[in-house]
Amino acid sequence: MTISIWRYSHLALAVSSFVFILLASVTGIILAFQPISEQMQPYHVSDLGQVSLAETVAVFKKNYSEIIEINIDANGFVAASVFTEDGENLEGYFNPETAQYLGEKIKPSPFFQWVTNFHRSLFLKSTGRFLVGLFSFFLCLIALSGLVLVIKRQRGLKQFFSKVVNENFNQYWHVVLGRWSLIPIIIISLTGVYLSLEKFDVLPHEANGHHVNFETLKASPVKPISVFNSTQLSEVKSLEFPFSDDVEDYFILKLKNRELAINQFTGEILSEIPQSNFQLLSRLSLNLHTGKGSILWSLILAIAGVNIIYFVYSGFAMTLKRRKSRLKNKFKKNDCEYIISVGSENGSTFSYAQVLYEGLLKANKKVFISELNDFGDYPNAKHLIVMTATYGQGEAPTNANKFLDIVKDMNPSGVNYSVVGFGSLAYPDFCQFAFDADGVMNSRFSQFLKPFTINDKSIESFQNWVNKWSKKAEIPLSLALEELQTKPKQTKKATILSKTDVHNQPDDTFLLTLKSKRYQRFQSGDLLAVYPKNDYRERLYSIGKVKGHMQLSIKFYENGLGSNYLYNGEAGDILKGKIISNTHFHLPKKRSQVMMIANGTGVGPFLGMIDENKKHDIQLYLGLRTQDSYELYKSQVEGYLQDRKLCGFQLALSREHNKQYVQDLLLNDAEKVAKLLLSGGTIMVCGSLAMQNGVINALETICSDYAQKPLSYFQKEQQLKMDCY
Repeated sequence: MTISIWRYSHLALAVSSFVFILLASVTGIILAFQPISEQMQPYHVSDLGQVSLAETVAVFKKNYSEIIEINIDANGFVAASVFTEDGENLEGYFNPETAQYLGEKIKPSPFFQWVTNFHRSLFLKSTGRFLVGLFSFFLCLIALSGLVLVIKRQRGLKQFFSKVVNENFNQYWHVVLGRWSLIPIIIISLTGVYLSLEKFDVLPHEANGHHVNFETLKASPVKPISVFNSTQLSEVKSLEFPFSDDVEDYFILKLKNRELAINQFTGEILSEIPQSNFQLLSRLSLNLHTGKGSILWSLILAIAGVNIIYFVYSGFAMTLKRRKSRLKNKFKKNDCEYIISVGSENGSTFSYAQVLYEGLLKANKKVFISELNDFGDYPNAKHLIVMTATYGQGEAPTNANKFLDIVKDMNPSGVNYSVVGFGSLAYPDFCQFAFDADGVMNSRFSQFLKPFTINDKSIESFQNWVNKWSKKAEIPLSLALEELQTKPKQTKKATILSKTDVHNQPDDTFLLTLKSKRYQRFQSGDLLAVYPKNDYRERLYSIGKVKGHMQLSIKFYENGLGSNYLYNGEAGDILKGKIISNTHFHLPKKRSQVMMIANGTGVGPFLGMIDENKKHDIQLYLGLRTQDSYELYKSQVEGYLQDRKLCGFQLALSREHNKQYVQDLLLNDAEKVAKLLLSGGTIMVCGSLAMQNGVINALETICSDYAQKPLSYFQKEQQLKMDCY
């Protein structure tokens, strides 16, 4: 079943029932406080599991001339109806250990009674009860379809409670609160359906009564009633006393799992009716639906009701946002030379596509914009631009799930194409569908630019791609980027602990150590995003976790926006940023052998991984320009070697007399590299893209000559991790 079916079902059910669900939620929140108010009454006694029924019966008989009935309600209060020596009838709550009268029975307030009647039937009697039951069932289906969508979004059931990337306020809290409210909402809806079915006598029920053979009843010898001695009050629902001293009258003891008829003289059990599963289920459904007897569960029900109201609001807000993203065209597709095709799950990618569309129109170009599932033949097209997000485990968004098949069925042509992927580095399948789209299109069209990825809706990255595309296409573009601008969200404060002097470094590189002002979870390999001008311009830096703090290795540029912002701070200064989880570049937990390859500032995250190393066999290959460049990292590296956190180290210097690059070191150790891969080890690469290309070429040669397997084999086994820029 495709994701669109689940999404449309989720939306259709919500649209068709939101009025009833809102009314039921509001009244349900109010009613959740009724059992709370009852539980706060001063009628609690000692643990009922420590008091036997025999003790309670004895103390009541001692204090009152006649006892009609004793009940234990859902709140654990002991209620009774008795007559005093003066003939006064007392009804209310009693202390089961002393038989002391505590007060009258709780009577529901007129307000709670009114809300209860409205909640049950909307004052529509049988029709209302039916509708409430029906929409309770719809609520259950909404919750289950939402569960499927969350599992899909989180890339599997095992990742159900993993971190959710905060891309949009409504979407973020819709998912987060939905996960925690799922079980209570399903319980509320299912018990609501069950109670409605019960009211309409749809469910089977047993009407068995006691069958007592009166001819065999004995009034002597009088014995203590043994079943009373062995029964604790916590097991009792009610005890009806005999109406008279005649042997034909007997006790009726209702327990939580059965009902007994007991001879008042001999204690013999005359008849036993086991409680049916339906009776047990009815009582359980009532308590779960109303919260009776539990303050904690009542509060959970109230919170779930509030969340349901929020889900209605946020769900419709997201739907309206998607509807606003609907595309409109000035020209017909057959007349256009420039085609923009969009794949988006929540609508945000449409905003970027719309800005590009309007920019091309201003440049006097005929341009057509549509969803990827509407992709087709464009007779006058010169440039195809695919802008797409990725959903779930590297899959297509809903409006792009047919795109790959459409392209495969098309005839090859020389039309230029470019692919732009939108995503978040917090997900391991970052922009995977964009790469899949590029792979399929490459066999049908002419690649104009290599796939370009944009992390976390970075406007600056988008502008960089636009500049590349417009320069190569020789089309000057002026885009209204202000329409995309939003202030950075979720930023946290950090304190600068230390900073090295960049002027003492031949490579203009410095180390910056930060301490988070508030506790934040991060690992070496994650990214720190900073916003120097507090606008959309974002700068990312790889984090090394050293002694619990963030250590960054940064290249200083005289006019660099990010490097100037970070370098101009002094020890004790506060800066703001946010941590982006980069799970695909964490130190592997299940592979003990790791080879780290870096050049320049790419060594930053590796220093953090080595600092925290306790069990890995780590080899570090580092490429720098000169021996003086190494001074910045020398004390740390030598300390790690001495502590055996680092098992091997090799340094390549590209500006010394014997020029070397890290790929040269790898080729010199070709057998060692191949052995590591064949034994299941991991190779991690961080640094410049030029270095990455050289390393990949070297690894391909090594795998071919010494491992007898292509590098792609080890990549599929996730033995190669790269984070280059």
